[in-house]
Amino acid sequence: MADIIVVDDETDVAFMIADYLQAKGYGVRTASGGAELRAAITAAKADLVVLDLNMPGENGFSLARWLREHHDAGIVMLTSADSVFDKVAGLEVGADDYLVKPFAPTELEARIAAVLRRRRPKGADGADPLPAGHFAFGAYVFDAVARTLSDAEGRPMSLTPMELDLVAAFATRPGQVIGRDELLDLAPPRGDEPFDRSIDSRITRLRRRTEKDPAKPELIKTIRGVGYLYPRR
Repeated sequence: MADIIVVDDETDVAFMIADYLQAKGYGVRTASGGAELRAAITAAKADLVVLDLNMPGENGFSLARWLREHHDAGIVMLTSADSVFDKVAGLEVGADDYLVKPFAPTELEARIAAVLRRRRPKGADGADPLPAGHFAFGAYVFDAVARTLSDAEGRPMSLTPMELDLVAAFATRPGQVIGRDELLDLAPPRGDEPFDRSIDSRITRLRRRTEKDPAKPELIKTIRGVGYLYPRR
């Protein structure tokens, strides 16, 4: 997994982020400001820096500019200021993404994964390597541990538990035809979800959420008389 440095003068915020990302398998170090960041990344390179914007002394803009001049780490900026000026300025000095406080740790992790995906070299097959426990589903990424589906920009999608069960079934079995009965076992209704025994109607609902053109599906192909297939990419 990637090595990440979290820079925030609020130690409770830095430790919260670090604990969450470490639980996801990332290597994480923390820094309270510019001096500690420079020392940490000079001692050992980092794949990505989570950088607070508003800190006493040297701010995130200056540190992002320094990182871009001296290191090839991804940068995700954090700030409590939700202004267009700050967002544009952050991106102009080299940030890869921008997240406003308060934020959900799941969204931060999804954005980190998206930045790392974009910055990593292509594999031998031309595909972007994914962190452990993450699976491609077309342009989306399914996190099997957090049970989230994120779009190409790292934004988590709002899916029902049953829809996520279906995504898990397809994303972890690319190139395999899955029969209707097996899909019913893998994706049973939960809570208030309708107890509909027709897997076809469930697939139709998921296609409406994930396909560019649900009438011409590319992610979930119908194998007539057998079941469904997520084609291997």
